[in-house]
Amino acid sequence: MKLLHVDGSILGDHSVSRAVSAAIVTHLTAGTPGLDVTYRDLAATPIPHLSGAYLAGHQPNATNTPDIQHDVELGRSVLAEFLAADIVVIGAPLYNFTISSQLKAWIDRILVAGQTFQYTESGAVGLVPQKRVIVAVARGGLYGAGTPNAAAEHAETYLRVVLGFIGITNPEIIVAEGIALGPDARQKALDGALKAASDLPAA
Repeated sequence: MKLLHVDGSILGDHSVSRAVSAAIVTHLTAGTPGLDVTYRDLAATPIPHLSGAYLAGHQPNATNTPDIQHDVELGRSVLAEFLAADIVVIGAPLYNFTISSQLKAWIDRILVAGQTFQYTESGAVGLVPQKRVIVAVARGGLYGAGTPNAAAEHAETYLRVVLGFIGITNPEIIVAEGIALGPDARQKALDGALKAASDLPAA
């Protein structure tokens, strides 16, 4: 069984989403001896954002410069990692009301027609419904259902739409929020999220 661990935070050791995603992976590996883990740190090794040259570089007769060819091969590698994984754990901080641009760049490489979704006469159909996806969301403020800022939350809501589009309609979401509201609030949010990580079903 293979697990892909992806972190989208730029805050390193100060990141709550990284702490929670790491706890999720530790919990799952402890309960599943031999679980094969691949880690992709999107801050340490950013994926370039999509470009017209990248899209053109996938055409059968494309004549690519070395940098575009490298980008094309990177995109194929990122997609292959995702397709090979049985479980995907994503660390997703809320930056300016949405996901980090680093995480968006990764998503743009895994939403590929014919690979993770396809269009049919009745609309788009997701092609990877069998994957288990667990997302660790960290938010500085309070954006949960019923709060004044709920409508401004575009990280968890966006990821639910994206994952549903490729067939993953039941992602497991762990949220730590209010982490910018002071040390006590941060610790409470982190403790609650770590407890939720430890309560996850085994791999």
